[in-house]
Amino acid sequence: MRIIHIILLIFILPVIAFAQNASLKGRIVDAVSNEPLPFVNVIVSGTTIGTITDMDGNFVLTALTPGFVRVEASFVGYRRAVSSEVEVSSARVNSVEIQMEEQREQIEEVTVTASPFRKTEESPVSLRSIGIGEIEKSPGANRDISKVIQSFPGVQSTPAYRNDVIIRGGGPSESRFYLDGVEVPFINHFATQGASGGPVGIINADFLREVNYYSGAFPANRGNALSGVFEFNQIDGNSEKLKFQGTLGASEVAATLDGPIGEKTTFVFSARRSYLQFLFSVLELPFLPNFTDFQFKVRSRIDKKNELTFIGLGAVDVFDLNLGIEEPDEQQSFILSSIPVNEQWNYTLGAVYKHFRDNSFQTVVLSRSNLNNGVYKYFENDDSSEENKILDYISEEIENKLRLENSSRFDGYRLNFGANLDLVTYTNSTQQRRFYGDGIVNVDYNTSLNLVKWGLFAQASKSIFNERLSLSLGIRADANNYSPSMNNLLEQLSPRFSASYSLTPQWSLNFNTGRYYQLPPYTSLGFQQNDILVNKENNLKYISSDHLIGGLEYRPRQTVLFTVEGFWKGYQDYPFSVKDQISLANKGADFGVLGDEEVVSESEGRAYGAEFQARVNATSGFNLNLSYTWVRSEFLNGSNEYIPTGWDSKHLLNVTSTTELKNDWRVGGRWRFVGGLPYTPYDLERSSLVEAWNLSGSPYFDFARLNSERFSAFHQLDVRVDKTFYLDKITMKFYIDIQNLYNFQAEQQDIIVRETDEAGNFILTENGARYQLRRVTNTSGTVLPTIGIILEF
Repeated sequence: MRIIHIILLIFILPVIAFAQNASLKGRIVDAVSNEPLPFVNVIVSGTTIGTITDMDGNFVLTALTPGFVRVEASFVGYRRAVSSEVEVSSARVNSVEIQMEEQREQIEEVTVTASPFRKTEESPVSLRSIGIGEIEKSPGANRDISKVIQSFPGVQSTPAYRNDVIIRGGGPSESRFYLDGVEVPFINHFATQGASGGPVGIINADFLREVNYYSGAFPANRGNALSGVFEFNQIDGNSEKLKFQGTLGASEVAATLDGPIGEKTTFVFSARRSYLQFLFSVLELPFLPNFTDFQFKVRSRIDKKNELTFIGLGAVDVFDLNLGIEEPDEQQSFILSSIPVNEQWNYTLGAVYKHFRDNSFQTVVLSRSNLNNGVYKYFENDDSSEENKILDYISEEIENKLRLENSSRFDGYRLNFGANLDLVTYTNSTQQRRFYGDGIVNVDYNTSLNLVKWGLFAQASKSIFNERLSLSLGIRADANNYSPSMNNLLEQLSPRFSASYSLTPQWSLNFNTGRYYQLPPYTSLGFQQNDILVNKENNLKYISSDHLIGGLEYRPRQTVLFTVEGFWKGYQDYPFSVKDQISLANKGADFGVLGDEEVVSESEGRAYGAEFQARVNATSGFNLNLSYTWVRSEFLNGSNEYIPTGWDSKHLLNVTSTTELKNDWRVGGRWRFVGGLPYTPYDLERSSLVEAWNLSGSPYFDFARLNSERFSAFHQLDVRVDKTFYLDKITMKFYIDIQNLYNFQAEQQDIIVRETDEAGNFILTENGARYQLRRVTNTSGTVLPTIGIILEF
């Protein structure tokens, strides 16, 4: 009945709604000195609506059509600039700040136009910018940035309803995330400790202004990453009056509040609460997830030369079992017997202080992150006795970070240098029975590890030959006090070099090479046996990856971009599991913990391939993002032969398009194709042992046949429809986001538990008919509609 009411409302509101004009405020400053720039020409992209800034660099644009817009700025002696995407509506007057870079040389042969597609001297390749419009409108993503990025080149979208960040054949633990310059270790609910994934993103899309995604060519001030760096830039709070936004989705409810705190300070705060536990209970699903999160930003412009920003992000997640099902079927019984209870919370709090001078500015970033992860499991979920507990795990990761940076400009050079210092506390209390080889191993230890990490970095960039050729050279070095193999900065020396040459105003050649280092997960650093840090004794090292990237770029118009890139990555010293005899590069895309075991730094591998992308971001409201990636991901086995990793999908194809229709309707679709991923068959002999099965509630993999089989290819169609109503001082958005409108995937591998033999062990057969444990990467044919309503006033 409620659905009928909503549908009637959609058709009634256009009758009572009336056209509303929107306004936009803004400020234009020098990118280095932060001095306001007067008399700058400002125009809304794709229109004739424009103005000039006043003496304080401020401007106001009126009579705008509600929707997503960009603002262009031009001024003598400065490069043309284009703002990030911003939404304008009658419900609020949003604001935008544009930073313009000084232009020392007078360009004659090459005319530079402002473009919404970012490109920097430090990262001329493998950098993509994602505007808020793409995030809001992305079909199948449900406004989750972790799913939006899966439409971009090199990012593998797994069809298992998870947000694992897998880039160019690298593992899900190889990326780093920054929120307004503050490193945020976790961006997903129910996070996999030691990796990046989870089923639902934490970051609220209402906060985002723009996302910069690096799949290579990392700036020197962004360390500890091998495959990806993500910079999430947030909006500022409303500077005029208090504003409220409420969101009701298919699985959660959220509220956002923003406004001024005095004349120089603004804030924005949100909280979100899911009701998945209630929905799953009604549907009699065997697991009951529930999450809560918060996010805030406070920015204070103390004066023209000083500003201070505080940010916060946190989540509380509970993954419980639905033991109230009266007569669970076999599949429900299997899930209840195999998955544990998980209680997890995390937060990041950070402060960013900037001081501006005439030709430089200094940045101080101070932050604290904390993850608390608890997991427990009772045999057959019988908690009447502690003797039935087969898993009791609780771990905490605390990071206190300080980063100092100086960014300056002189004689056409751009120079960035600085240092970082991290104080880390890692604790782990584990009591677990694991089945290795032919017997049960009792893992019982308590770790309290204190680490000091430090690093230095510098990068210099310059454009020459009438700004047709840009060059950038960077270097960083990292170390810590964990062991002698890690405490020498020179052992982790990380150089990088980028170059870009403009053949014509539309065509350019781009290049990058570098070596990058990443610390193994804390779970590996803190693993103990017999009160000894065994991985420290094993001389565990930083993981290294050498990158070589070349690309060709074509921009026929300001809003159209074509790119082709080839890449190669070579891995050294990747952690190698002693018990499973496989590289950790194959692990991490599952719930649980990555790296909590004995490892050695002996694994080597490579990833290579090519990418093509076509992007159209038209001011008329039409958007297209077509990307294709051919990628191979391989690591050496014990016989010194390259075998595919779990991320060797070979082919990734995404087509995403949205268009604006009349009367504020918007439609869009996304079709994605993922080549068949390798998988490891089950070890039927080992899994048939009752004592082994009872510890996991599921079969064991046969790692002697690591990734020897492949799943079938997967493809899926998602569709989204949006309708926006602009009423007097109120904006209402209604959307239907349908995932899996069409998909294809074959059943993969079945394990059948039929009966027990004379010794009491299970008799397992494949592809039988009684009890089936299906390894699938998606539920074929399941349509997942999401209906959402957003109110702004």
